Amino acid sequence: MTAAKLEIPEAIVTALGDWVQRTAEEACAGPRASLARTEGELDAARAELADTSAARDSAQARVTERDEEIEQLMAELRNARSIATDALVGKAKDQLAIEGKDAQLADLRAQIERNVAAQAALSDARLAAEMELVGAVTARDNYAAEIKELRARLAARQS
Repeated sequence: MTAAKLEIPEAIVTALGDWVQRTAEEACAGPRASLARTEGELDAARAELADTSAARDSAQARVTERDEEIEQLMAELRNARSIATDALVGKAKDQLAIEGKDAQLADLRAQIERNVAAQAALSDARLAAEMELVGAVTARDNYAAEIKELRARLAARQS
């Protein structure tokens, strides 16, 4: 016995094909929407990273400039100290040579040392203040970047 060939009408085949196509599209709609949202979030995160990197680079450039300024100021300060000390010592020697008093030389030498020590303390205090300012600016920039990041996260969660 031969098996009879079963033919499915074209209208049923077309209807089944349409039904399969619709079912497949409906099944993919959720993951496609999720993928689109995820891509949007990824783009936002990339933009935030770019902004943060730019802010970090800017802060690093400012820190580098401040470091160079501090080094230059320190060199100038050392030079000024040396010149001032030499001038004070020279003046003291001239005065002592004219007056010929050894006691006055010891007194002027002590005075010069006190002045130099006071200037050094003042210079160190200024340097510490400048370093603290650089640290405060860096900390402020870091806090600003962190606030920006938190606001972006909050906005992302709210939307």
